[in-house]
Amino acid sequence: MYVGALECDVLLGDVRSLRQKRSAVRPLLAELRRFEVAAAEAGHQDLYRRALIGISCVSADAAHARVLLERCERLVAARPELELLSARTRLYGPDDEN
Repeated sequence: MYVGALECDVLLGDVRSLRQKRSAVRPLLAELRRFEVAAAEAGHQDLYRRALIGISCVSADAAHARVLLERCERLVAARPELELLSARTRLYGPDDEN
């Protein structure tokens, strides 16, 4: 079993309140979940122009997990209303220690 994790640090465009931020992030999370991954706003909750999006998946195959997270990263990067500042991928497998 492999667990993949992706952190996307994004800068939101014309957002001036936490309410506007929520209305920009919520559709992104819903679109990511179409890939059957877990997705949530995982950081920068107090900043209205930044968001840390956490995405995770579980797979029997490491290559499948990587491909799935790459698709998610491309989806985030393709959104015109935000800018992807950084993305960090981690993969945990059966050989990893606790």
